[in-house]
Amino acid sequence: MNPERYPHLFQPLDLGFTTLPNRLLMGSMHTGLEDRVWNYDKLTAYFVERARGQVGLMVTGGIAPNRRGSLAPLASKLTNRWEVLRHRKLTAAVHEAGGRICMQILHAGRYSYHPFSVAPSTIQAPINPFKPKALSASGVEKQIGDFVRCARLAQRAGYDGVEVMGSEGYFINQFLVPRTNHRSDEWGGSFENRMRVPVEIVKRTREAVGREFIIIYRLSMLDMLADGNSFEEVVRLGKAIEQAGATIINTGIGWHETRIPTIATSVPRAAFTWVTRKMRDEVSIPLVTTNRINMPETAEKVLADGDADMISMARPFLADPDWVVKARTGRVDEINTCIACNQACLDHVFENRKASCLVNPRAGRETELVIAPAAEAKKIAVVGAGPAGLAAATTAAQRGHKVTLFDADERIGGQFNMAKRIPGKEEFVETLRYFNRLIELHGVEVRLGTRVEQDELAAGGFDEIVIATGVLPRDPKIDGQDNPMVLSYLDVLKGDRPVGRRVAVIGAGGIGFDVSEFLLHENVPAEPDPDAVDVKRFFDEWGVDMDFESRGGVEGVKPDRPTPPRKIWMTQRSRGKPGAGLGKTTGWIHRTTLKNHGVEMLSNVSYDRIDDAGLHLVINSKDGSGEKRLLEVDNVVLCTGQVSENALYETLKARGQPVHLIGGAKLAAELDAKRAIDEGTRLAAVL
Repeated sequence: MNPERYPHLFQPLDLGFTTLPNRLLMGSMHTGLEDRVWNYDKLTAYFVERARGQVGLMVTGGIAPNRRGSLAPLASKLTNRWEVLRHRKLTAAVHEAGGRICMQILHAGRYSYHPFSVAPSTIQAPINPFKPKALSASGVEKQIGDFVRCARLAQRAGYDGVEVMGSEGYFINQFLVPRTNHRSDEWGGSFENRMRVPVEIVKRTREAVGREFIIIYRLSMLDMLADGNSFEEVVRLGKAIEQAGATIINTGIGWHETRIPTIATSVPRAAFTWVTRKMRDEVSIPLVTTNRINMPETAEKVLADGDADMISMARPFLADPDWVVKARTGRVDEINTCIACNQACLDHVFENRKASCLVNPRAGRETELVIAPAAEAKKIAVVGAGPAGLAAATTAAQRGHKVTLFDADERIGGQFNMAKRIPGKEEFVETLRYFNRLIELHGVEVRLGTRVEQDELAAGGFDEIVIATGVLPRDPKIDGQDNPMVLSYLDVLKGDRPVGRRVAVIGAGGIGFDVSEFLLHENVPAEPDPDAVDVKRFFDEWGVDMDFESRGGVEGVKPDRPTPPRKIWMTQRSRGKPGAGLGKTTGWIHRTTLKNHGVEMLSNVSYDRIDDAGLHLVINSKDGSGEKRLLEVDNVVLCTGQVSENALYETLKARGQPVHLIGGAKLAAELDAKRAIDEGTRLAAVL
């Protein structure tokens, strides 16, 4: 153990009536387990595992103070003493595990996904089909009272405090800006009136719960809306919240309707800490900074530079509940790093599914997916060192099995070795580092550069054989595809084949988008560094004012986008929107990025032929007619899907071998690392 490695990160934080053991807050993350009584044992296990991981303070997913403010029909709320009982069981277990936990009070306002929502004014959110009802003055008072009642009930339930959700465009935010507050009474008009709701909530809550109860206020410090709050207004509210009795102010960034990325993997690490730093000069209570902080070195630097008093991380604790312990004991290379993909966490939540984690499928499944020592050690072969094979091999070895991992490539990782090279996906480097470390820790024998055959496996005396051989590019059968100008996505991302200045990308799925993003950059490194992503360049491209001299940080700011090195056309046979299958919370980012850099997207096309002149295609119309078009390009890149590489499995199965099939070799629907890792982990947990 080297306690001096991260002296700021592991310095206790004295709140006056209690002391937090370190500067790490597990930020609020809705899991879906909060919403049903029968899931509270699972929710408890989820928090207990992270409490044992020694995080300084945890915050629950959002709990509504009344039914109208709930996120969706039958979503979580705390409104009566009967509901206190299940929360009390959770808090007792967390405290027994040595943890501290606050409950987030979240009123969704016009973001409530049901027809009974209420808001300051009758203004429908662009991301919600339901229009809210405008509150009367007495209705506003009732909502404030419900916040206070909810906080009192949380205190009775044993929570160490509450977090009042005042950011991300929810109910309280909706009072703060003229965009959503058209009132002319004492709750609207001037900023003094508009900020009365959050100030009254904090003031009355403090009066109700006493001095020795944590109140965190989640302050929207950067709305990133043209008609959002100015920095002067943010400061004014922050000071009033401090005066009203808040213990801690947490940083909120953007609204859910903001069209600027805030937490996706393309956002540089610690990109928004400058906002918290700017606010730190204005208030005296501890400030928490947040968004895209996922490794100890980054967190330590943020604190050492004086940007904040505390670090909030939500998804990184989904990825690794033992993040704090590993950092404290000098085992940083063992941290399962959050790659900010959103695929199993936020995408699931916004699809009304339970949240989990792509790199840690046990998240939210702690009582179901148990990795226990094997009753009997087996000799296991895993063929394929992509995501599925790596998960299976390392999980099986962790359970005590003797595992041999084969791969024809000279390095582990499979498709991850291509994914890490896509600008904005540099975090995959961390996942590969993690799996390499697990291989070392658990003694997996690795045979790289080895295309193992059926006879060797059959003669190897293996008790179980796991086939994770992945996928092969699908043959699109286009006339002229053997032309030298035609490349596959493997040629581009793995083979580093030269690509000209005018390019047609055939296929608009995830691979087509990745290849197009890759081709918008020059000299992409083979081994990218996630810490090297330029924060200023990111904000320049998206049009954010880092000096915060403009309202909302964006009003009147013109994006500064570099001229792309190539003209790219992306085409697809299907009639739908390109990238329709991309992530629910990140797909818009990929589409916007490509469009901002001049990528032309063509749907509902038929491919005639490829020749030296370029790509000949037909753009079909709904009436059945078609427009012939020639794309005069230097190269055509095929991103037309994949087929499973499962011949070895079929042969072994026919020979009666104990063989299992997982990952892309089982189902070649896009490159689904989430499903691959989940399948590999689940199989190994029962072998």
